[in-house]
Formats: sequence, C-alpha cells, structure tokens
Amino acid sequence: MLSWQTRAESADAVVSRIKSGMNVFVHGAAATPTPLLDALARRTDLTNVRLWHIHLEGPLAFAAPEQVARFRSTSLFIGAGLRAAVAEGQADFVPIFLSDIPMLFTSGRVKLDAAIVQLSPPDRHDTCTLGTSVDTARAAVDTAGIVLAEVNERMPRTHGHSAVPLGRVTAWCATARDLPEHPPRAATEVESRIGAHVAALIEDGSCLQLGIGGIPDAVLARLKNHRDLGIHSEMVSDGIIPLLESGVVTNRRKAIHPGRTVTSFVLGSRRLYDCVDDNPLVEFHPCDRTNDTNLIRKIDQVVAVNSAVEIDLTGQVCADSFGHRIYSGIGGQMDFIRGAAMSRGGKPIIALPSTAAGGAVSRIVAELAPGAGVVTTRGHVHWVVTEYGAVDLHGKTLQERGRLLISIAHPDFRPELLAKLHDLKRA
Repeated sequence: MLSWQTRAESADAVVSRIKSGMNVFVHGAAATPTPLLDALARRTDLTNVRLWHIHLEGPLAFAAPEQVARFRSTSLFIGAGLRAAVAEGQADFVPIFLSDIPMLFTSGRVKLDAAIVQLSPPDRHDTCTLGTSVDTARAAVDTAGIVLAEVNERMPRTHGHSAVPLGRVTAWCATARDLPEHPPRAATEVESRIGAHVAALIEDGSCLQLGIGGIPDAVLARLKNHRDLGIHSEMVSDGIIPLLESGVVTNRRKAIHPGRTVTSFVLGSRRLYDCVDDNPLVEFHPCDRTNDTNLIRKIDQVVAVNSAVEIDLTGQVCADSFGHRIYSGIGGQMDFIRGAAMSRGGKPIIALPSTAAGGAVSRIVAELAPGAGVVTTRGHVHWVVTEYGAVDLHGKTLQERGRLLISIAHPDFRPELLAKLHDLKRA
C-alpha cells in the first residue's frame, strides 16, 4: 500500500477540523468532494459555518432545511442543487464575474479558514493535482488556513497550474469513486439549426470559448472541416474530443498558450475525464487567468459563444435569472464577450432558442421580466443567434436593433414585437 493511503483518515475524522463560525471553500463541478460534505453534514455540533463555492454536483446534505442553523451556503454561481434554497432565502448568492472570484480569497476580502477539495493521487514527487476543476479552487487552496481533501484514485491528473503538494494538505480521506458525469445528448432540431448558424461565423484559425449543452455541442459537431482551431475557455465538455482527436484543434495560432487547449474546468463523461488525464496538451488554469480580458484580447479571432434566458429589443441580455428567481450566475459571460470583442477578428455571440416553455413564450422580448439581471449590457452585445438566423447589433441604433432582433424571433411573436417597437417609437 502506498504511504499516502496509509496516512489517510476517515471522512468524519478529516472534517473534525472544521469549527463553528469558519469560512470554508468547497471544490465544485465534477470535483465536488461529496464524501467530505456528507461527513460535514453529520456534524451536529457545528453552527454558523459558511460554505463558499461555485456550482456543486451530486447530493448536498448540508443544504437540507434542518441544516440552516449549522451551514450557510454562499453560491458564487448556482447549481441545480441550491436553486430552491436560494429562492427560499435559506442560502445566499453573490453576483460576480468568474474572473473576479479568486481575488475575493487572495485579497482577504473573504478570509478562508479552510478549503475542502478533491484531488488526484500524489505522484512520485508527492504532488497531487486539482483534477477537473482548477477555476476558483487554486486561490482557495493557496490561501485557506487548512486544506482538507478527498484523494480519489479516479480523479484525473491534470496539467497547468493544478499542482498541490501533499504537504499542503492537512488531512485527507482516500476514495476510488466515479466522478459525476454529464454525457452528451443528441441535439434537438432547434439546437442543430442554431449550431449551423454559429458554425457559419467561425473561420479557420479561430479560438473558441463554449460551454456545455446542446447548442455548444451542435456548434462543435459542425466544425469537422475547419483547420487550426484553438480552445481557450473557462470550461470544456465532450464536444471538443472529436476535434482534438482529428487534429482540427491544434491551438498553433494562439498568442497565449500556443499549442495547448486551455480551460479552467471540465464537466462531461468519463471519456472526457480520460481525455484530459495526464494530457500535457490540455492545461488547466485558474479562472482569473482563463477569463482575464487582457489575455483574451491578445488572442486573434476569439469566438465566444454564450447563452441567455431572454434578450430585450435593445440588446440587454439576461442570462442568470428568471425574473427575481436566480437560476445560475454571471459566470464568465461578460469576461469572454468583452474579450472576444477586443480580439482582432473576434466575434462575441449570444446564442439562444427563439422560444421557451414549448414555444409558448418568446425569448426575444420588448422588456426584460421584472427582477431580471442584465449580465451582458446592450453596449457589449454583438452577434445574436437563434434558429432563425444571426444578426450583428454592434454599432446599430435602437431602431435597427429592434428590427434585427425581431427578424430572428419566432414568427408567431414577430407581429406582437413589432407592435411593441412601434409603441416605443422605434419602428
């Protein structure tokens, strides 16, 4: 048995170091340290422990209503498991750019007493890695008073700024469990049409930023005949694998990290996790680097593809809420929309289906819902794509924007939207 395994403790023993009143970081996405969170939730002696994190995967026992006095979740980007708690006022949400989160910790604005993370096993140099999620975890591990870890034999070993010396870890438990998976699904007809419109905007040599889901996968599936594409993104999912394997993605034209696919975290299937495992051509960096607008702008032809809940006729984009109900977070949308706009030959793109609720609601609206957050301002928006086409709003008047957006709205809603535009004296 390896020495690190003989020094491992039970999950309950590891989290016994957490004290009441602590600020505690929790590793997120596929790296969510579920065994340690379950053990933490079993602690009945704790009160007022504040947990800081981006979206978490899997069961979240600490978020149960009966745990409110013991644990207070603070999401910097909300996942599905905490939407209800935030809506009910039993958990908190901080609107913040993804690129700004690490500085919360490194500046001491949020002083972390502990970080609970999931790591890959140590190598012969006794060095672990942050695995699938470096993003905000890098700053947390570097600044927290203590580091408590789940060392999982199935966590990929990743390259980039991911290394964590075992000596930095106060205590750890050992596991060999599967990571949460989000395997790709077949694109819908609407997603396929959107993907085709977006792919038509992408030229050879472009550097891509895309997220997870049907639209990004539909875009990537249509790039098989492109050449010398690059990837510089806050996250990547399974859709990039065929492009890496076929040589479509070479990253050779990138001014920043040439020859390397760069990401902050990955979330997908086991095939994706195996793809990045000990792969020196895929680098993981903290999100204050991947999402640094000053770096993104130095890469030519950045194409940033982001989604939206709704967009009004002036170009204001809501991407984080349904009215007052927070759904996700600001994330990195503005980081990349602005970075792509400043990139030579870059194209910032908002891509969304024209309708929601089975076609009953238009996503292109005269005005945003009350309480809706503006993630991308009308001054920052450029390309908007639906299944009905692609329009560029940059430099356009309010009248021109309204007409262009109506042209890619669902036909059933165009007369109503045109009447609204007329009422606003912008027809």
